[in-house]
Amino acid sequence: MGKHGVEILELDVQKLIRLLNEALCEEWLAYYQYWIGSRIMEGPMRSEIEPELLLHATQELNHATLVATRIIQLGGIPVTNPADWFKLAKCKYADPTDPYVEVVLNQNLEGERCAIQRYKELADFTNGKDHATHQMATTILNEELEHEQDIEEFLTDINRLKEDIRKFRL
Repeated sequence: MGKHGVEILELDVQKLIRLLNEALCEEWLAYYQYWIGSRIMEGPMRSEIEPELLLHATQELNHATLVATRIIQLGGIPVTNPADWFKLAKCKYADPTDPYVEVVLNQNLEGERCAIQRYKELADFTNGKDHATHQMATTILNEELEHEQDIEEFLTDINRLKEDIRKFRL
């Protein structure tokens, strides 16, 4: 983005770059959480859930690309040291020490809900002031909302399966 493009923004550009760097760190952590969770996950419906988690991981990586590009366009520098991801991220990484599918899904659901809040705040902050960042934030927000719904549907299906098994045993 050229100098004039940054000058016409009606917001604190340094604050925006800080918020975007926090989001960038969260995207990298979300990518890894999805990816590693899909690799080690155990339990019912694993074969159906694994491809969806890998798709979510790819989408989180794409979000990181969009956010890093926007930081550079605004004249900032994306976070360059992975050690800083944990320091700057407001959405925390949940170590999947219990590989049971429901645990992994619930950890990812918590992360998605945090990401939804992050991109709502970015969209609100840039609304009417920075159209490019606003559009990016709402695009990512819509994908995070889809991820939340996907996970909730898997959890509902697993609970239904467990109820059906209990009924069968009685």
